[in-house]
Amino acid sequence: MILEEFDTNREAIINPQDLHDPIEGFPKVAVSCFSRVTFARLLENYDHEVIARTSMANFEVLVYGIRIGDQEIAAFNAPVGAASCVGIIEDLIQFGMEKLVLFGTCGVLDQDIEATSIMIPTAALRDEGTSYHYLPASDEVEVNQSSLPLFQAFLKKHQISHTIGKVWTTDAPYRETIDKMKRRKKAGAICVDMECSAVAALAAFRGFELCHFFYAADHLSEEKWDIRTLSSHEDLDSKDRIAELALQFALLWEKAN
Repeated sequence: MILEEFDTNREAIINPQDLHDPIEGFPKVAVSCFSRVTFARLLENYDHEVIARTSMANFEVLVYGIRIGDQEIAAFNAPVGAASCVGIIEDLIQFGMEKLVLFGTCGVLDQDIEATSIMIPTAALRDEGTSYHYLPASDEVEVNQSSLPLFQAFLKKHQISHTIGKVWTTDAPYRETIDKMKRRKKAGAICVDMECSAVAALAAFRGFELCHFFYAADHLSEEKWDIRTLSSHEDLDSKDRIAELALQFALLWEKAN
């Protein structure tokens, strides 16, 4: 099968270094989310400036520097979808990023998980295509293995409850059928997203550290889809608090060895 043809050759026809040079002094830690609204509201709270530009085919991505005290964190609005998201992160690695805090919504597969609550994946079921170009074929990929202890300790210190489990990553949201959902739940998935398995595979391939987490949005069930807080304009205060947590953890992680 074509997705089983993983090529170990680290040199591709087009490489990030063919398009971008490293940026001297680029922040070692970056924070990113998928919601344009949440990202814009985060920037409003801090002094920031554009420190890099990159693009993915038909859109430009601005990378901002946020300086807090003697620390500087890079921040960018990640594109939705595994291929685009991974492509932009490749460029950030080339600029000089070594650690990434990435967060966004997910659909929950358990109605007891409350809306806008934090979920941390420990593994991702690989139901997209991008990850197979970064790791050999397998059903799943580990996520957050190096960052999990520190992130959990951070959440405990701030008295933030969270749920841990596997995520089902798919790049075809309109093909999340009931039978597929049942199989993914049986495999241990508690939520669904569109990027996690691909970003985790990229992290393993390129050797950068990743802290990827979600906040619960819509609920997928056998009876009826419940959109809950999926809209970018719903429950903004809670999402602002999550964005602030991500930034504060990025600052903590920047100081960690």
